[in-house]
Amino acid sequence: MVNATIHGIYPMLYSFYAADGGLDRGAHRAQTEACIAAGVHGLATGGLASDCRRLTVAEKHQTVAWLAEDCAGRLPISVTLSEPTAAAQIAMAEVAAAHGAGWLVLQPPPVKAASDDDLIAFFGTVADAVSLPVGIQNAPEYIGIGLSDEGLVELHRRHPNVTRVKAEGDAIACGRLARATDGAMTLFNGRNGIELIDSLAAGFDGLIPSPDAADVQARIYDHFRAGEREAAMAMFKDILPLLSFLMISVDHLLCYGKRLTARRLGLDTVHGRSDVITPDAFGLEVMARWSSKLGPLGAAPRAQGDISWPLSFWFTAPGTAAGVGGASPNCCAPRAMMCTHRRSPGWRIARI
Repeated sequence: MVNATIHGIYPMLYSFYAADGGLDRGAHRAQTEACIAAGVHGLATGGLASDCRRLTVAEKHQTVAWLAEDCAGRLPISVTLSEPTAAAQIAMAEVAAAHGAGWLVLQPPPVKAASDDDLIAFFGTVADAVSLPVGIQNAPEYIGIGLSDEGLVELHRRHPNVTRVKAEGDAIACGRLARATDGAMTLFNGRNGIELIDSLAAGFDGLIPSPDAADVQARIYDHFRAGEREAAMAMFKDILPLLSFLMISVDHLLCYGKRLTARRLGLDTVHGRSDVITPDAFGLEVMARWSSKLGPLGAAPRAQGDISWPLSFWFTAPGTAAGVGGASPNCCAPRAMMCTHRRSPGWRIARI
C-alpha cells in the first residue's frame, strides 16, 4: 500500500571522512545535492550505512545539521537513532526535530537478546516522548535482535505514533510483514534494494538503500508505481548483480558501496575509520564490472528508462589498459580505473 506522502526511495547517506579523520563537509554536500538531482523521494541519515557505529554524538548531530542545511526543505528527511538508551534516543530525536526532520527510525538497544515485550517497552518509551512520527528498524539479520511481525503490530497498537517499519527482509519476509500489518503501517525495506521489485509487489511503500544506485532505483520505483512493470523489471535486472555484490554485509557495503558512490560523485579518495574490510584489486574489479553503466550520480542518462552512458568515466593511466592495475587502499577503484570524472592531467577516459 503506497502512502500518499511518505513513500519511494530514501537513500541512507554515507558518512565521508577527510584525511584528518573528521567529517568531510564538501563530500556530504555533494552527496546530498547529487541524490536530490537523481530524483529520489526523500533522504535519510544515521543508519548502518551512515557508519553510525563509528560516529560520536557530536558527529551525529553534525550530519543531521548538514543534511538539513543542504536539503533546505526540498525533500523529507528521515533520521535513524542508534543511541544505546531510551533517554539518549529521545535527546537525539529533539535534535532531529529541531533541524526539520520529517520522521524518525529507532534502532533497538545494543543487547544480545531481548523479548518482544522488552523491545516494545524500549521503543514505546521513546515514541511516547517524541513529537515526530516513529519508525522501527527491524533488522535482526544485521543488528542481532528485532521484533516479530506480531510484536510490531502490538507496538503500533499500544503506541499509535509508531507508524513505520524499516525492514531488512527477503521477499518472503516482506510478504509476511505486509500481511501482518495489513495496511496499518508504512513499510520500507532495506538490504540495499536487492528485493526492490518483490518488496513493492508485496505492498511495501518504498526502500531505504545506500546512495550507490539510488538514481536507478528511484526510476524503477516510479515506473512500478505508474504501473509500468516491464520497464521497472528491465532496469532492475541491470543493477541487481551490482546490488547483490555490494550487500554481502554491512561492512562490505561500507567498503565498496561507499567507494562506488564516491566515484559517482567525482571524489578522488575515500578515507576509512577503523574499517573492518579494506578493498582489494579483484573486489574493485567486480564493482567496476557491474557498475560500468552508471555515470555521475544525479546526471541524466541518455534516454528515459536507460541506465547506460556514452562513455564510462573510469580513468586510465597512460600506457595501461582499462581494468588493469593494482589497488590503492583509499582509492575508489584500481589504479587503472581511477574514480573521478574530472579530467586530471595525464589521464584518459577509457571505454569499458
